[in-house]
Amino acid sequence: MSLTKKLLLGLIAGAALGLFLGERVAPLNVVADGFVKLLQMTVLPYLTVSLISSLGTLKLEEARRLGFRAGAILLLLWGVGLCYAMLFPLVFPAIQTGAFFSTELVERRPAFSFVDLYIPANPFHSLANNVVPAVVLFSIFTGIALIGVERKQVVLDLLAVVGAALSRATRFVVGLTPYGIFFVSAVAAGTLGFAQFERIQIYLITYTALALLIVFWILPGLVSALTPIPYSEVLVPARAALITAFMVGDLFIVLPLLIEASRDVLVRRNLADEHTKDLPSVVVPASFNFPHTGKLLSLSFILFAAWFGDSPVPVSQYPRLALTGLLTFFGSLNAAVPFLLDTFRIPADTFQLFIATSVINSRIGTLVAAVHTITIGLLGSAALLGAVRLRPGRLLRYGLITLTLTAATLLGLRTLFAVFLKPEYRGAELVANMQPLYPRVAAKVLKEAAPAGTPRPAAGVLEAVRTSGALRVGFLRARPPYSYLNASGDLVGFDMEMAGRLASDLGVQLELVPVKTEELDAVINRGDVDLVMSGVVVTPGRASSMLFSTPYQEETLAFLVKDHLRNEFSSWDNIRAMGHIRISVPDLPYFVSLLREKVPDAQLDPILPERVFLPGGDRVDVMLMSAERGSILTLLFPEYAIVVPEPGTIKAPLAYPIACHDERWRVFMDTWIELQRRNGTIEELYEHWVLGKNAEKQRPRWSVIRDVLHWAE
Repeated sequence: MSLTKKLLLGLIAGAALGLFLGERVAPLNVVADGFVKLLQMTVLPYLTVSLISSLGTLKLEEARRLGFRAGAILLLLWGVGLCYAMLFPLVFPAIQTGAFFSTELVERRPAFSFVDLYIPANPFHSLANNVVPAVVLFSIFTGIALIGVERKQVVLDLLAVVGAALSRATRFVVGLTPYGIFFVSAVAAGTLGFAQFERIQIYLITYTALALLIVFWILPGLVSALTPIPYSEVLVPARAALITAFMVGDLFIVLPLLIEASRDVLVRRNLADEHTKDLPSVVVPASFNFPHTGKLLSLSFILFAAWFGDSPVPVSQYPRLALTGLLTFFGSLNAAVPFLLDTFRIPADTFQLFIATSVINSRIGTLVAAVHTITIGLLGSAALLGAVRLRPGRLLRYGLITLTLTAATLLGLRTLFAVFLKPEYRGAELVANMQPLYPRVAAKVLKEAAPAGTPRPAAGVLEAVRTSGALRVGFLRARPPYSYLNASGDLVGFDMEMAGRLASDLGVQLELVPVKTEELDAVINRGDVDLVMSGVVVTPGRASSMLFSTPYQEETLAFLVKDHLRNEFSSWDNIRAMGHIRISVPDLPYFVSLLREKVPDAQLDPILPERVFLPGGDRVDVMLMSAERGSILTLLFPEYAIVVPEPGTIKAPLAYPIACHDERWRVFMDTWIELQRRNGTIEELYEHWVLGKNAEKQRPRWSVIRDVLHWAE
């Protein structure tokens, strides 16, 4: 049985096992990871030895010709990748969006450094830490230097022996690939979830369709149009490497296989002789140092994120996006994508979608990268051998077929999304259906605070709570994510769960009492409630009239704006440049004064934020509020977006107002808050209510054993 058939058999058998057992295959991940590391073991040494020895055998003029001609081929392939990345918006329908708060909104990532990535100050460090671009550059320098060295044959003979040993070790590992693919596919099929697929299906489907078009026609067809190599001989010799790359999601580990496949094609088509057959050993490792078509296709995510965030990138900005993306994609995608999101003023929390799509796209992108590598290995070598020919007839036929297939693909996708797969917005439903993270604590919700004249006993709040057996917690209405009514009519939120934990720790009944913002200081100082827990911001004015606990969280000031105003409010300079603009601001002197300093010419309208977003409230275009609570409002009202203006961020602490200026009660609350911080409660609640982690109840991964045969729970 051929290796390809064994790979396909391992793939199918592993997927079947994963679908049968579901999440129960997770322990096999140890074997799958071990197989991937085994594949990686010999690759970097092989690349280093192969590149040095292959360059060392060349003459100086041959090396110069290699740089120019292979470089021209690389530019051509970059153009293909960038062109198809820019086609994505043609299929996107109109949608509404919103998102939970993300720390990406306020975090500033370190600048991308070409020097650290490419200059091997310590080649041994680069080898040990798998810094491939630096290792390749070191190998190129060493190989070129070896060209003019006397008695270089001694070194070349040694490198040939080492290369042969590494190649033999690689072939042994490749022989184990069908078994490794079995474990990899089993884990993938059994554990990968699809909860977010509906949300990002448009991008996933578009990416897959255009990537497969590139894989099966654009790149191999280009090789066939420019060289004597038939279309069928571009992919078939490398099919085992392509399957492995797709399943494992790693181009690096199949580079030796791709080099061997390119070399075999050149020899079989009589394009290379004994002296020139090793050209792919130079072209492929050298090209690995540069962005491949699969990476450049990921540039489409920036356009998708901009569309998803209802702020599409103008066509006039496409050249800037292409150039910036090309430069940043020399490094890691996980570093480049956030940088590009920042550069083009796209909500940074969409990076979470990129991580979600990478579960599928990383494998398809690796397949594109593998075909790109085969293409540059064949075209680059053919260019050096003088086998590239510009034949008008073949080029015209290739162009017409490419245009037809591309147009049909785009038209089909646009029809599919507009008619069948247009996503339904469910952000408000998501917020309304959120449930407590911890088991619910029974609570009595009162209609109003105790009337004036019936304060707590004078013994002190803590003693009064213990004596009465009830903790009275004030809450502010419609303050998501801290306190609000969900679809079931239950009072939920971050602080409502904190209130439940506090009552449980005190061993008393919980009573929740509605409090109006404008009456907050009077209610708390009279002792109508024992404390207020509803995301109350500490300000100098409030601190002068109320006693607060230690802060338990902090928020970042931002602007909640209508979507079309997002770019205008992205920086303080932009806001000031707008002159006499109208901005709604919380009715607190601290925030009014703070914003007045930042934007002296603006017209500020002090309002109560919760009243604006209650049913029947008058919507505003721009409002100063925290990014944390503003983000959840974008889910409820998708016509809004949250923007944190640059430079710098302004923080505001949240704390609990303490009744009756009771110092002992405050000390107790400070200690209790510190305990909740140290035992992880505050962090877990923050992730759930503010970041939206597990906002939807996660169902176990579908499996035959559980959902069809019902043999397991």
